[in-house]
Amino acid sequence: MPAAWPEKDDHELLALIQDGSGQAFGVLVERHTERFYRLAFRYLQNKAAAEDVVQDAFLKLWENPANWQPERNSKFTTWFYRVVVNLCLDHRKRKGPVALDEDLPLIDDRAPVDEMMMRAQEQRILEREIAALPERQRSALNLCFDEGLTNQEAAEVMGLNLKALQSLIMRAKTTLKERMKNCL
Repeated sequence: MPAAWPEKDDHELLALIQDGSGQAFGVLVERHTERFYRLAFRYLQNKAAAEDVVQDAFLKLWENPANWQPERNSKFTTWFYRVVVNLCLDHRKRKGPVALDEDLPLIDDRAPVDEMMMRAQEQRILEREIAALPERQRSALNLCFDEGLTNQEAAEVMGLNLKALQSLIMRAKTTLKERMKNCL
């Protein structure tokens, strides 16, 4: 692999991938796999399914790199978030709802035991309530709060304008606040 390739930005790597460069593809995969795995895991709550979705997304890119159209997309990551989210949604439709893994580390180990138990219960309830939100509200929350995208980037991923995304987030927060008040 040429020494300068890890320093190339995503657009440069994608141009090389469109010319058939497996090495550029390897750099892009290595650079972004962890980020997109975290996103897929948040949607699917299953390690193997998240790995499969990310692998499928990168495979689709390799098989048809022309799907990335730099003149239509502001950033590779914004476009690829949409690809991964769509694959996650398709996977969930095929597989149905997935139960949350009760063994997820959801709390601070240094907290007293009673606090830990209460936090774990609250976290399970919150995760259940988030999972019960309408798909678009859940997607907006995941992209902005779990993945750290700006509202503008999340709006682009979801194909919305900024005000529509902000409205989804506000409705989700209001619903969660009300549901959590009733649960606790």
